[in-house]
Amino acid sequence: MASVARITTISSRSDVSFEDAVKQGIARASETLRGVEGAWVKDHVVNIRDGAITSWQVTLEVTFVLDDSGHPVDASAD
Repeated sequence: MASVARITTISSRSDVSFEDAVKQGIARASETLRGVEGAWVKDHVVNIRDGAITSWQVTLEVTFVLDDSGHPVDASAD
């Protein structure tokens, strides 16, 4: 059986690291979207104040499979 997926862009920020920003972004996307199957780190940025990194930020392209009813499972669309 074929499947159809949708891609949505999210941004996630962490005070710890890029890895933590990715983990937090995926965790949050998985709470809102069913069928999350992958993500691509599209961009990453550090925020700096007074010469020191204050946070790490990533832009993620999250892929999730649409459910069998043919309607998107994006809970934010409700």
